[in-house]
Amino acid sequence: MAFAGSKFLKSVVLVVAAAVLITSCAKKDDTISQAETKDKATGIAAPSIAETKAIAEEAYIYGFALLAGYKAMYEFNVDKSSSQYKAPFNQIANEARVFTYEDTAIVTPNSDTPYGLVQMDLRAEPMVLCVPAVEKKRYYSVMLADLYTDNYGYIGSRATGNDAGCFLIAGPDWKGATPPGIKKVFNVETQFSLAIYRTQLFNPADMDNVKKIQAGYLVQPLSAFLKQPPPPAAPAIDFLPFTSDDPFKTDFVKYLDFLLQFAPAVPEEKDLRARFASIGIGPGKKFNFSDLSVEHKAAVGLAVKDGFEKVNKASTSVGKEINGWNIGSAFGNRAFYNGNWLLRSAGAKAGVYGNDAVEAMYPQAKVDSNGEALDGSKHNYTLTFPKGDQPPVNAFWSVTMYDGKTQFLIKNPINRYLINSPMLPGMKTNPDGSLTLYIQHESPGKAKEANWLPAPDGSIYLVMRLYWPKATPPSILPPGEGTWKPPVIVTAK
Repeated sequence: MAFAGSKFLKSVVLVVAAAVLITSCAKKDDTISQAETKDKATGIAAPSIAETKAIAEEAYIYGFALLAGYKAMYEFNVDKSSSQYKAPFNQIANEARVFTYEDTAIVTPNSDTPYGLVQMDLRAEPMVLCVPAVEKKRYYSVMLADLYTDNYGYIGSRATGNDAGCFLIAGPDWKGATPPGIKKVFNVETQFSLAIYRTQLFNPADMDNVKKIQAGYLVQPLSAFLKQPPPPAAPAIDFLPFTSDDPFKTDFVKYLDFLLQFAPAVPEEKDLRARFASIGIGPGKKFNFSDLSVEHKAAVGLAVKDGFEKVNKASTSVGKEINGWNIGSAFGNRAFYNGNWLLRSAGAKAGVYGNDAVEAMYPQAKVDSNGEALDGSKHNYTLTFPKGDQPPVNAFWSVTMYDGKTQFLIKNPINRYLINSPMLPGMKTNPDGSLTLYIQHESPGKAKEANWLPAPDGSIYLVMRLYWPKATPPSILPPGEGTWKPPVIVTAK
């Protein structure tokens, strides 16, 4: 999610420094004392200072993605005053437009496909998602993500085909047989789940066709689908506001505590949750966090700082560097992460709610062919695809421009945020059949403007999107190991 890393670290450092100063004044030696703190109600002793720091750091890395997902939920579905508000829970919000520089709820937003979003509250009953038949040449997908931001399933061109159908999304408390009329049941581990609809747009004149498809995306409770009386409504929730960076800093324990009540522990995480509970984190907590000693709180503050530094570093180093592009995958389901919560949080920090590699790959670039940082205030650049060597995909590909500091789309005079393969008929190729994109702040001139990708007057962050990448050579799969390599970004002379 979007927040300034340097500002974040400075504020955390100040909090930690203050706590450590208090601690040092209370100590008589150079090491943090093993002062015992006991819960006022139970008398249970807190773990040692070192154990507290280790557990808190583990909890921070584990919980970062949950907080990132909750930030999007709060802005999209809870805070009606937010400029990013979409719709109430269990109601789909379709947008017959692509994202622009004004969309700031998530970093590196996709401007390729008009979006549909529905945040499902599955506490009372499952939800049913029905999709219409979509013409074979048009790519679409419905990505299903849980509260952890794990992608637990897909509906769409690659996963289920372009035929019409209805699919059941069931929360952790639902038990039952597959109802009639349901093609497939998706079981989700958390009581909230986000479905993200991506529908390919061929060109601006195609928007009315996308609107018709979006009108066929139906979302309804299971009881309504079966034409039965609804069950009792789930209790109202007093949602914690998410209007600053505090949840990622000093308030992270409170927010993680709040979110874990909607994410029942799965068998493989019971020991993990028990460790969190030992320092007052989680619905089954064994210790009141507010009763921690100053030393323990200082340890938690240090853990937040160290945890964020690890997440931030990991978010910039997922995958392999190939021709100046970072190629890897930080998105998937529980089996994909296999306990690597740092990878999950790195994905959330880089751009929450990305696709699995088999659905889309995201090569990212911040440097040119010389390894120097891309900067639109200093240089013009070119990106050339040789003839017959454009990205190998079953659907389509794109190259999107972002501000290197914020990772948001940038305002520009031609309202162009990307160049994608559906635009190829209107672009110019070189005499040898290759395709050159002009990446620069100012126009390259009318003769080349069809191939111009406007850049910011400062640092540049480029993201290539390859939708439904081909599995057979030439392919970018597996991530960073495939036979296809993106071309280098060349500094224009």
